[in-house]
Amino acid sequence: MDLRVIVEYDAETNSYSAVCPELPGCTSCGDTKQEAMENVKEAIELYLEPDSKEISPSATVYEVSV
Repeated sequence: MDLRVIVEYDAETNSYSAVCPELPGCTSCGDTKQEAMENVKEAIELYLEPDSKEISPSATVYEVSV
């Protein structure tokens, strides 16, 4: 799966921010562009990781491939 990542330099913090627009709230940062990209990749992986929360026995669970 390919996702867009927007990396911008922030002069106020002297670091780079990385945002994945397709995943609301999925952001990270780093001291370099490369570090920001590595960090946001990890953030995306964690964002997409299945949740281990308890599911009601009456619920129906589906898996969706995109």
